Amino acid sequence: MRSLKRNRQSGLQSLLDQNPFLSDEELAGHFDVSVQTIRLDRMELGIPEMRERMKMVAQDAYTKVRSLSEQELVGQLRELELGSHGVSVLDTTMEMIFEKTKTVRGHYIFAQANSLAVALVDAAIALTASADIRFNQPVYAGERLVCTARVIANADKKVEIAAETTSGDNTVFTGTFIVTKLADAEVG
Repeated sequence: MRSLKRNRQSGLQSLLDQNPFLSDEELAGHFDVSVQTIRLDRMELGIPEMRERMKMVAQDAYTKVRSLSEQELVGQLRELELGSHGVSVLDTTMEMIFEKTKTVRGHYIFAQANSLAVALVDAAIALTASADIRFNQPVYAGERLVCTARVIANADKKVEIAAETTSGDNTVFTGTFIVTKLADAEVG
């Protein structure tokens, strides 16, 4: 019985190291045990609940951003490797919709991807020079948007970034952003 518990706890630690955003319910399903068992295992291992794990990961990611402040990023930063890739999450609300169609305004979806693209650039000042974007389907209040972005080219002063926003299994937005890096002396 103890070796089963040790194996489960070892597996739990390993799974959460790979994906700290797994809920207790998802973990219980994975290990075929009760949610209460997972909570007890987490407590014994000193692993905080998902909300706290998410905060810790986000705080680490925010400290890496050079070009934006935390308040300027649209969505919640989940992962960021400067010059490589990043992930942000945006929970849509009724305040974001068009009254007539009840769909989320496109500028929120664009802003999430654009701010993540700018955040990926390892520069004190980064400006979007151009964007080639496509809205693939409507988004409604209450949907969770996950934007992933990755650097696909990095020249001297220009960085090309591909972004994709999904809601569930559906791609709702794609874009390619060209972000210009400016030196402090170039800002007037």
